Amino acid sequence: MSSEAVIVDVVRTPVGRGKPGGMLSGVHPVDLLAGVLTAIVDRNDLDPGTVDDVIGGCVSQIGEQSYNITRNAVLAAGFPEHVPGTTIDRQCGSSQQAATFAAQAILAGQADIVIACGVESMSRVPLGSSAAGADPYGSRLKARYPDGLVGQGVSAELIAAKWGFSRDDLDAFAARSHELAATARESGAFATEVVPVAGVDRLVDETVRPGTSAESLAGLNPAFRTDALAERFPELDWRITPGNSSPLTDGASAALIMSADAAEKLGLTPRARFRAFSVVGSDPLYMLTGVIPATAKVLERAGLTHDDIDAYEVNEAFASVPLAWLAETGAEPGKLNPRGGAIALGHALGSSGTRLLTTLVNHLEATGGRYGLQTMCEGGGMANAYVVERV
Repeated sequence: MSSEAVIVDVVRTPVGRGKPGGMLSGVHPVDLLAGVLTAIVDRNDLDPGTVDDVIGGCVSQIGEQSYNITRNAVLAAGFPEHVPGTTIDRQCGSSQQAATFAAQAILAGQADIVIACGVESMSRVPLGSSAAGADPYGSRLKARYPDGLVGQGVSAELIAAKWGFSRDDLDAFAARSHELAATARESGAFATEVVPVAGVDRLVDETVRPGTSAESLAGLNPAFRTDALAERFPELDWRITPGNSSPLTDGASAALIMSADAAEKLGLTPRARFRAFSVVGSDPLYMLTGVIPATAKVLERAGLTHDDIDAYEVNEAFASVPLAWLAETGAEPGKLNPRGGAIALGHALGSSGTRLLTTLVNHLEATGGRYGLQTMCEGGGMANAYVVERV
């Protein structure tokens, strides 16, 4: 068994608005993912034939993202045909789970080099399209939850109400995300992680809005209220808007993960190592609160406390999620999403996990931090987490 699973490199595309006309909307998702696979082996002068597996995350596996998009991207990237690829769906945490599976395969001694990656083209394969108009639940799940489950936006509303976050709280957090991301972008902090996309002449994240303020967000209407939902949840005053939610996004990202021995043999310098992993289920009605127990579990497994962590990446699916996480964990707010989060940098579903890892590793290097903790809330009531250590 390998003693360590190390991160040699992490890359991502710039993020585009996940709507027709977004800057990446003209790129087929297979080509989008193939681009980061090519970039990560080229940047490290790695023979792609030495890669044992490519594990990719993608949520809407239908249409252009069907038929095992990761394997298709491996072939499109020009990797030798003997290099396999598989696509997994743990909802928003899909590519974070891909990184976990990659590291676990290496720690188990079953692989030496694995690329974890993810992609989502929400402009070309719309959110929810994978259900294809069919019932994804069945009678037994409906019997367990007779009142019915709800969409993530309503879950975010329930969280805001339970933890008592005002509309001002949510909008202020959203403005913070844009401010931090704009500052990071202007300083060149993203320059080493963003790779070009063929046929696209921009390298700037399209979803970041400099100058966003809580005041400018205050005029937006609630995004998820309906009369039927208002009748079911009379306690809600409907505070979740497009401004304090993550936008629909296109993007791809990848992480090159190896055993420490393989990196040494290849003359590659590890940038970080994995210290611990966790995955949990949570209440599927509130859906997005699993980040709280996932954090506690991964810290216990790593033998660390919040005092040891230098930076956190908690996915900003909605502002109420990281705010609830802060309230329950007592973590230092200044360590949370220090380069902005998904409200500004987008949430390209299947790509988000390795996108967050890319940003986290680069931030630890830039600041001299040692430990980073990343956690993602997920559809259906789940969350995963890991702790990485800069080396």
